[in-house]
Amino acid sequence: EVKMSKFSRVVIYPKDVSAITGKNYRSSWLLLSKIKKHLNKDIHQVVTVQEFCEYMGIGEETLTSHFH
Repeated sequence: EVKMSKFSRVVIYPKDVSAITGKNYRSSWLLLSKIKKHLNKDIHQVVTVQEFCEYMGIGEETLTSHFH
């Protein structure tokens, strides 16, 4: 189970996306790649929890309160 402390981090990883969405690791990785492209980020740049939430239409507070 994902703990709230995990989302005190700034960066979101495929493993986190997988836990949130129920998608497998590869689909989660592809989703993060899609978000990077949408945000005009380079491949080496990271996606923040805030950016992920905005893209997916989820409130950050929903995410943190759901995973504690």
